[in-house]
This record gives sequence, C-alpha cells and structure tokens, in this order.
Amino acid sequence: MAKPADHSPTPEQRRRYDLLLAGLDLLDQAIAVFDAAPKLVTWNKALLRLLDFPESMVRVGTPFEDFVRFNAERGEYGDGDLERLVNERMAAARSFQPHYAERARPNGKILAIRGVPIPNLGFVSLWTDITEQRRYETVIQEQNSRLEDRVRARTAELEEANAHLARAKADIDDIAGALSKSEERLRLILDSIPALIAHVDASQRYLFANRSYAQWFGTTKEEIVGRSIAEVFGARAYAAISPHLENATHGERVTYEYSRKNADGQTVHARSVVVPDVSAEGGFQGYFVLSIDITEQKAHQAALVQAQKMEAVGQLTGGLAHDFNNLLTIIIGNLSALQTQLGDGPGAEYVAPALQASRRGAELIKRLLSFSRRQPLEPSAVEVGALVQNMSHLLERSLSETITVRLALPAEPLHALVDPHQLENALLNLALNARDAMPEGGQLTITVTRREIDLDIARLVEVPAGSYVQIDVTDTGSGIDPALLPRLFEPFFTTKPFGIGSGLGLSMVYGFVRQSGGNIRILSTPGEGTNVRFVLPMTQPAPPPSPESAPAAAAPQLRSGPVLLVEDEPAVRQVIRMQLTALGYPVIEAENGVEALSLLENVEDIAILVSDTVMPGGIGGRELAARARRLRPDLPILLITGYASSSGNPTPPPADIPVLRKPFDQAALAAALQNIHPPQEHEPS
Repeated sequence: MAKPADHSPTPEQRRRYDLLLAGLDLLDQAIAVFDAAPKLVTWNKALLRLLDFPESMVRVGTPFEDFVRFNAERGEYGDGDLERLVNERMAAARSFQPHYAERARPNGKILAIRGVPIPNLGFVSLWTDITEQRRYETVIQEQNSRLEDRVRARTAELEEANAHLARAKADIDDIAGALSKSEERLRLILDSIPALIAHVDASQRYLFANRSYAQWFGTTKEEIVGRSIAEVFGARAYAAISPHLENATHGERVTYEYSRKNADGQTVHARSVVVPDVSAEGGFQGYFVLSIDITEQKAHQAALVQAQKMEAVGQLTGGLAHDFNNLLTIIIGNLSALQTQLGDGPGAEYVAPALQASRRGAELIKRLLSFSRRQPLEPSAVEVGALVQNMSHLLERSLSETITVRLALPAEPLHALVDPHQLENALLNLALNARDAMPEGGQLTITVTRREIDLDIARLVEVPAGSYVQIDVTDTGSGIDPALLPRLFEPFFTTKPFGIGSGLGLSMVYGFVRQSGGNIRILSTPGEGTNVRFVLPMTQPAPPPSPESAPAAAAPQLRSGPVLLVEDEPAVRQVIRMQLTALGYPVIEAENGVEALSLLENVEDIAILVSDTVMPGGIGGRELAARARRLRPDLPILLITGYASSSGNPTPPPADIPVLRKPFDQAALAAALQNIHPPQEHEPS
C-alpha cells in the first residue's frame, strides 16, 4: 500500500519560522500588526515598553480604537475634543495609507511612528524611540542575549513539536498549510520593517534577505539569495567586516559598523549585529544578521563634533582677545608716540612698518572674534540689493580685468537684519577668494533672492523657520577638492600657497553669518567653480525719521578739571595717560575700582572718568560707572575694554555711556572723548 505524501514542514522550516518570531523581539522599535478590522494580531515586547499600555489591553483581538482612545484619554495627543481626536486617527487607520509622524509623549520621550499597509491583510505600525539612539548598542547587546536564549528555547520546543507531529500525522496537512500561511505573513511583515534582516549559511551565501536589506545594496531579494557576502558587499567593504564574521563563525555574537558607497556614489553607514546559527546536531550553520541604517546618525554626530570644535576655538579666541588687545594697545600707543617724536628723522623708517604690523595684528584679532562669534555687531535693516549694487565698483577695482562681475538683484527691495559693514567685508572676502580661484579670468556672479525656509529645512540648516534673504556668490574658477570642503570654515585652514592669506577669510564669514542668525554652505566641483550660499534673517525696512522729532538733549556741561584714569595694567595705563596728556588733559590715576571710587567721593573737580571694564578688587568698570552716575549724574564717562563682548562683564553699563575697544590710538581716544561732550564745552588746560 502506497504511503501518503508527507507535506509536513521540516524541522529546519519550523525552526526558521520560530526564529523569525523571535527576531521581532530583538528590535528597538515597537511593532504591532493589525488586521483589516482593524484588530491586534501580533506585537513585540517593545510595544509595552515604549507606549506604556496595560498588559491586560495588549492581547490578540484588541480593537485598534481601544489603543487610540486610551492614548487620547491620558493626553498623548494633546488638548482637544476626545471624540474628535479618536475619530481623526481611526479615519487615518481605515484608509490603509502609509504614513509617518513624530509625537512628543507627556513623559518627555519622542516617538517616530510609521504605518505600513499589508495588502489585503491589514497594516503594521512601528514606534521608534528616537530620544535613546545613543544607547542603541547597549539595547542591541541585551536583545541579542535574549535572542540566544530564545533560540535555545525555540529549538527545544521544535524538538518536542517534532515528536508530537509523529504521533499526529492526521493533522499534518492542516498544520503545514497554517505554517505556510503564517510564514508568508511573516515575510510580508519583515519586508515592511525598516531594518535590514538576512540569513546566511556557513559558506557565507545568502539564504534569505528582506526587502530593506536588498534595497540597501541596490538590488532585489531574489538577486541576493544564493550570492556570497563578498559579491554583495564588494571587496573593500567585505575586507572591513570579514574579521567580525570570522569571530561569529566560532560562536561569538558580534556587533560592528561599516560603510560603503551606494549607486549614487554617496557613503552610507550601517550598524550590524550578527548572531551565529548553531544547532545541537550540526554545529555552526551560518549567521542571522540584523542591521540598521545609521547614515543620518553619523551625519549628526559629525556636525556635533564640528560644532564642539568651533566652540572650543571660539572660547579660546575670546579669552585671548583681552590679553592681545592690551598688548596691542601698549605697542600701538608707544609706536604712535615714537612716530610723532621722530617725524621724518633717523629711525622713522623702522617705526612705520612696526606700527603697520601692529594694526594688522589688531585686524587679525577682529577676524578671529568674527569667527568665534564674539565680535560685537551693529545690526540694522539693510537693503541687500542696494548694498551689493553699491559694492560693485569696489569689487570691479579689486578684481583683475579678466574677471567679469555679474549681479542678479531682486526687482523688489529685500531688507536683512545685519551689520552692513560686516556684510560688505564678507562679500569682499568671498570675491577675493573667487579672484584667486580664477587666475586666468572668469565670471563672478552675486545673486540676491528671497528664501522661505519651512520647518523641515530649518531643522537641517539649523536656523528658525521663516523668511530670509539668500545671497549666492558663484565663480567659474578651479573649484575645491571635495575632501577639503568639511574644513573650509576652520580658522587658519587655507587652500592657498604658504604665505598667501591668513586662513581666516572664510572662518570670519562663517562666524559673521552664524552670529547674524543665518547659515552658510559651500558647493564646489573641481574644474567647474564654486558656489557660496548664505541666508540672513529678513526684516522690515526702518521707518523714516519723523519730521517733527524732538531736538536732542543738550550734552552736560563739563566742569574744568582732571581726567580720572582707571586701569589695572600699569603699561596700558601709562600709554593712555600719555595720550590724554598729549591731548591736553590733566590726569589722575587709579589702578582699580575701589581706589577710583574713593577718589570720586573725595575729589570734587574730576571732570571725566575713563575706566577699564574688568579689574580686580571687587568693583569693575561697569559697576564703577553706575556708582559714579549716582554720585555725579552729570559726570561724562568713557569705558574702555579689551574683551570682545560683555561676556566677561556681567553688569551692563548705562545706555548713554560709550565703550571704546582696545587697541586704540590717540586719534580714536580723542574722537571718543568728543562724543561724550561737545568740543566747544572743553578747553584742555
């Protein structure tokens, strides 16, 4: 008598089926599968962990509406009518359309929610905790440990099931059909999961790959199965991962990261977990692979490192600015005095170059401060098109005759909230860089347009959403090596030959743009030219002055008497005293705020207070100015500082007290003193 055909699943098929079920519990994401009703069919452990649903609720057959209503009642969807919140989400679920959204939970976590329909069956919902990405490796290791335990447990269950099937051959056909249907359903689910899942045999040939895994390599599931890992990865990427695969061959679970070039030539990154496929009878059988695309995470990490590096340089620059400005004040002050004394006599030829070099040093400090975003700006509503138009003659004179300057300006005025002098300096720097990239001539194009930045783009370019003025500076020069692009904004980095340029031009532009509330990026192709694009916040034009404005209040009458000079650095104090004396002012000196306050309280004929801002002794220049105003409301005051901004001076000065920044010469000091009182009101003694 012929035996009936045996359609029972093989042990390998059952083991693979159960392993697919176990694999769902490995994921960091919460997964739930709903049928067409929609009602819950299956889920993984992360559903309870991420969404805090009661265990009594999470069971086969629970309606999707129950979960939505539970979330709405506990405030997961924010304020609003409860029924409206529930109905909106139920309507979206019944439409069976793919969707993606992010939701901030009341507990502070942010979940990425993705819904993927399964044709004719229902849909899969996936929740990802994107606030915990940095602990991803730890989670993977814990999940892999559970995977090994589940593999052993499932293997034992399969062995027991095989013995049971031998005693129940009458039910084999039904069980085989159910298993086949379940396996197909699991394949659909695995293809919907945004993770890369594969199974490889002992000879490193693929037995299974889900759709995401195949798409990662730019191919299909059918084309991957049967091919070797080396063929799919390519020689370079395979060489990087082969040591990890060797460790997995010896029964070790491994985690590693790798990168490869995709079909578009872009470098993409993935983190993989490889679990050995080991059976009690046959030993090592292959690998189970779970990978996650971490390209975007790598990009964010690189951006964070660059920002931290920029911040570190900026902090160092801001701290050194005070000391350098004091030194340059001493040098410039003494050299200016020496130049005046020597005139055209012997030795004058040595003083002029030294004075010029000192002033270049002061300009270098300003550029460093612009890079570090510590140089104080004076923003106003600037019509960018008019500013660029007015600069065109300067640019044409600064560039060679073989370079054509082309302007593409808007028909309507566009105003940006920006420091006009810094914007002019930035455009001049970019034009000079373009000139150096076009030694044989070419075309420089400056384009001004309006740009609307929405929320999605705002997150990428790190500026608030809103209206901006976009400026493009494009040349037809030699271009820049792509490997150098990430370093272009670093201070002192330059692509020019040694001795040409300080390497601060682009970093100054970067600091100015970021300090102004915008952002900047560079695109360049070797041999085809470079485009520098930056955006600045748009603003309304300044209102015209009122024709009936009230006359300005008269400046306070200055009593005759000495200038009280307060400066803790003796050498700096000596230079400023020399300059004041040369201007005809008698001088009284104090080396700190405490001594100066005592003089103000006891010497009535002090006519002007000139004070440094940061001094030892407990009373700084800003506090001294405030106390002096309380003692003598009509006393003219001038503050001087070597700091880049008020970061080192927590007490702001009164609004009507000017601040003179170091280094300065005698002419700058004279102009500052004239600004605090009219010249005709003071006759130097």
